[in-house]
Amino acid sequence: MQQEVVLAMLAKEPSHGYELRARLRDALGPLGEGMNAGQVYVTLTRLEKAGLLTAGRAEAGDRSDRKVYALTADGQQRVAEWIAEVSWPRPDLAEFHLKLIAAASAGLADPITIIDTQRRELLRRLRDAQRAAMAEPAGSNAALLLEGIVLRLQADLRWLEACEKSWTDRRSGS
Repeated sequence: MQQEVVLAMLAKEPSHGYELRARLRDALGPLGEGMNAGQVYVTLTRLEKAGLLTAGRAEAGDRSDRKVYALTADGQQRVAEWIAEVSWPRPDLAEFHLKLIAAASAGLADPITIIDTQRRELLRRLRDAQRAAMAEPAGSNAALLLEGIVLRLQADLRWLEACEKSWTDRRSGS
């Protein structure tokens, strides 16, 4: 779990781990369903040790055995820095790209077969993401995240089409 996401979710108000996990799950929709509860607590412990969070006991009326986590000034600063960062995944070569070129160059496998196998997997993922997106209320945060996943998968499928065309053209001597 990305630490900054946890910090940002605590920026609104202090929470105990269970509450935080529920807010994350609500915000992420189906993308948060597989979230491991232990992962949230490990992240909270790390952030507390780093001085970005404080942990106190719940107020009267709530379960007093629950820790309530709140941002420290350093935690608030880290969230502000993270929000201000301009970031996007670098257009690096993925393992698949390297596998495709290496296998084709070494004659280990037919590149069209590798492309077809990858295409089937991307189509499966695309169907799953589209189904999940349709199940989300329009305009929800989860629907927006799922739309991004769908668009990235569609772009990857277009790249596979370009790869297939390139190898097909090479074979036909075009």
